[in-house]
Amino acid sequence: MRQIVLDTETTGLDPAQGHRIIEIGAVELIGRKLTGNTFHVYINPQRVVEQGAIDVHGITNEFLQDKPVFSQIADEFLEFIKGGELVIHNAPFDVGFIDHEFRLLRNGFGQTKDYCAVLDTLMLAREMRPGQKNNLDALCRAYGIDNSNRTFHGALLDAELLADVYLAMTGGQTKLELAAQNKQQSKDGVPRDWSRVQNKPPLRVIKATDDELAAHRERLKLIGAPLWDES
Repeated sequence: MRQIVLDTETTGLDPAQGHRIIEIGAVELIGRKLTGNTFHVYINPQRVVEQGAIDVHGITNEFLQDKPVFSQIADEFLEFIKGGELVIHNAPFDVGFIDHEFRLLRNGFGQTKDYCAVLDTLMLAREMRPGQKNNLDALCRAYGIDNSNRTFHGALLDAELLADVYLAMTGGQTKLELAAQNKQQSKDGVPRDWSRVQNKPPLRVIKATDDELAAHRERLKLIGAPLWDES
């Protein structure tokens, strides 16, 4: 399975109020292993970044002035995520912004769901850790992930941390899925479960000898009328 662990930074909290994406960071997992393949870009939102957002991610309006607009990176971004499963913490937020950017292009890009499945790790964490804090910092602490470099939110750093958290959260699932994943092809091309031995002989049954049974009865006399011996 190809998975894309993704995070975004934005000008504010609500695309319905005209807020835009200013940073996308994503890392690729194949077979639950980081491949080293990443996507990272800063984007000129063509509007002012709110001060409250700058306080969170530290990305200023001046820094974004010479960056590409979304339409210039859209094809490359879509090519990177297409066909994979997006792994996102609080997915409705990020997917809502991505879909908003696609709508603004007005050239038939559709929606994120047209290209990718989406897994929300916040929902997963709430199921696994009900009643506990499940933001990214809390999950890093819970699973022993070093987030000491996270002074500000940053899309690529947060995507890398989330990948580590996601793998730690779901580590036990690989064993449960092992039998389903490890299939071998027989000579006729039919998938066979590797763990099932074909035409296996019957199990050998070993019975106690008369002497062993007598010794067992003598041992039971020392216990004194055990409950399981009604004779």
